Amino acid sequence: MSNKKKINRRKFIENTAIAGGLGIIAVNALSSCSKKKTAEELGLPPVLDHAPKGKKLKVGLIGCGHRGTGALMNFLSAGPGLEVGALADVFPDKIEGVRERLRKYKMDVSDDVCFSGLDGYKKVMETDVDVVLLVTPPYFRPIHFKAAIEAKKHVFMEKPVAVDPVGIRQVIATARAAKTLGLNVVTGTQRRHQEDYIRTFEQVANGAIGEPLAAKAYWNQEHVWFRRRQPSWTDMYYMLRNWNNFSWLSGDHILDTHIHNIDIINWFMGKHPDSALGYGGRARRETGNQYDYFSIDFNYGNGKFSHSMTRQIDNCANGVGELVMGTKGYTNCKNAIYDHDGNIIWQYEYPNDKDGNPMKQVKITPYIQEHIHLVTAIRTNIYVNEAERTAISNLTAIMGREAAYTGKRISWDEIMSSKLKLGPKEITTGNVKDMKKYETVPIPGTALKS
Repeated sequence: MSNKKKINRRKFIENTAIAGGLGIIAVNALSSCSKKKTAEELGLPPVLDHAPKGKKLKVGLIGCGHRGTGALMNFLSAGPGLEVGALADVFPDKIEGVRERLRKYKMDVSDDVCFSGLDGYKKVMETDVDVVLLVTPPYFRPIHFKAAIEAKKHVFMEKPVAVDPVGIRQVIATARAAKTLGLNVVTGTQRRHQEDYIRTFEQVANGAIGEPLAAKAYWNQEHVWFRRRQPSWTDMYYMLRNWNNFSWLSGDHILDTHIHNIDIINWFMGKHPDSALGYGGRARRETGNQYDYFSIDFNYGNGKFSHSMTRQIDNCANGVGELVMGTKGYTNCKNAIYDHDGNIIWQYEYPNDKDGNPMKQVKITPYIQEHIHLVTAIRTNIYVNEAERTAISNLTAIMGREAAYTGKRISWDEIMSSKLKLGPKEITTGNVKDMKKYETVPIPGTALKS
């Protein structure tokens, strides 16, 4: 790698992909093709054991739930010289849970940098943290992202990055402002930082399956967590405690989980779809107003399409993954490429464990690789900003959701320009006007409302 202060980002990515990568790229007939697109040309992220040494970076965590706690530990594991500078959550008990976790690792966060309440995020922005992790319910992401960039903080933000088209447009505008200011942004679409996916994409981008024509994506699982309302809780406290089951807070599970698969299909197809048509429904969910299942046909134009399905119901056949079919073959997107007869023609080779046995997973989890990428970008001045790209995949999921909610065919132009904005006009800690509205399940055949 060059010792110059200003390192060319594309050259750095190419070098790290070749010399600093974690797995072994399989060598076969595919790798002998001439004029292959390099990691530089494909814009692939670095895959490293850890971020390089550099200036100390203090992080502020906004959203101290399960995923927020995980994101904080992932950040602290990314390399040397990383420490906690502030914590914020609506609920004090959530903050205390993170502090207890950190104490197990001999790290203490003082009371004066712990901020509870709906405005706690603003106080984090006023501290001297260099990086903020945005891991609250997704409804708040556009607001918090804008505040972080205005405060000149680097950002990691979990997906989804918004729950409606109005929020998506705000995220895109903020992403462009971040670029102008040179502030790095990494998002939680972790498959894009997972080496087996990265190496498979590299093969596909170099023609291994020919021209991509069709795809399928699926995330089918058991019903996830929910909370029963307690007598002492106000309407807002109940919805915030049970946010994963309310569409205005989570975006529904087609955004919360299935967005990962949708993002992969957009990545491998090289574009977002032109329209969506589909259906969904609710069968067994016990709280909130979300659907239990979605089945969406995404039209990518010129006869190209993807069938996308997601379900959260107990005691059903489950599975998570993707498949892209091309003119020469197909891929599972993760670690293998096949010809049309089902024969493997390329396979990712996983690294060996300490005993020399092949592993079935990448060496460094992508949840940590995301933060390695962010810290590396900050310390080497090799800029990264994934926010707009993720917003596009996020809007794809919203388009699918609204197609199911309404029963209508939704075009990309329609959803991109939609005035649809979810949630109460005013967020307070008390009861909510027309609470019934937020517990009403969407009915197909009704109009897309703003």
